[in-house]
Amino acid sequence: MRVRVLFFGQLKEIVGLSQEDAELSEGARVEDLFERYGRRFPRLAEFRPSVAASLNQEYTEWRTPLAAGDEVAFLPPVSGGQQVGVAEDVFLLVREPIRSRELVESLKGPEDGAVVVFDGFVRNNFKGRQTLYLEYEAYEPMAYQKMRAIGGEIRAKYSIHRIAIVHRLGRLEIGETSVLIAISSAHRAAAFDACRYAIDTLKRTVPIWKKEYFVGGAVWAEGEAAPQKAISVQDESTS
Repeated sequence: MRVRVLFFGQLKEIVGLSQEDAELSEGARVEDLFERYGRRFPRLAEFRPSVAASLNQEYTEWRTPLAAGDEVAFLPPVSGGQQVGVAEDVFLLVREPIRSRELVESLKGPEDGAVVVFDGFVRNNFKGRQTLYLEYEAYEPMAYQKMRAIGGEIRAKYSIHRIAIVHRLGRLEIGETSVLIAISSAHRAAAFDACRYAIDTLKRTVPIWKKEYFVGGAVWAEGEAAPQKAISVQDESTS
């Protein structure tokens, strides 16, 4: 059977490609596919404890069986359009500067009493080194799914009006906004709590990666750990 395999971030650099089709025997599992690439690229195997896997754009366990036509992505820890959602919520991946003020104004309604905004932007240093610029990349179809899922979770948890989650991709200069989250609500407490939940969850679950460029080199930013579902079986198999 044939499956499509995708690589992102530093994994893409290790294997030297972003995607290819792979032929597997019937009954092969996600972990079998990764082990095959680990034999071809020994450095890739070193990342096994921190890599997450997705199957058809959903995080999956390593022992999940594969079927012909599946799309499997191997994802390093995450660093990070179209407008969709409930009540005109906004979920965007963009390659141009984020228009923060315009977006925030568009969220306000006559029934609202507060808009809370998280504006994450590029700083000029990383671990004592001077940053020149950043580059962000994403597994875009899955990133949109996860951003919408965050919106649904927020609506289930908090009494809010509208949600905007916008992340920049491509090259960003110092001072440019990389991620903007804005929440409108009748009362400030719900908006504050929802905004904090959104950025914390985005950093853990949305497949976006950051590469930081310095004079004389570049490094992929260390992301947060993959969701437990994606690593639980892995832990058992290596214990």
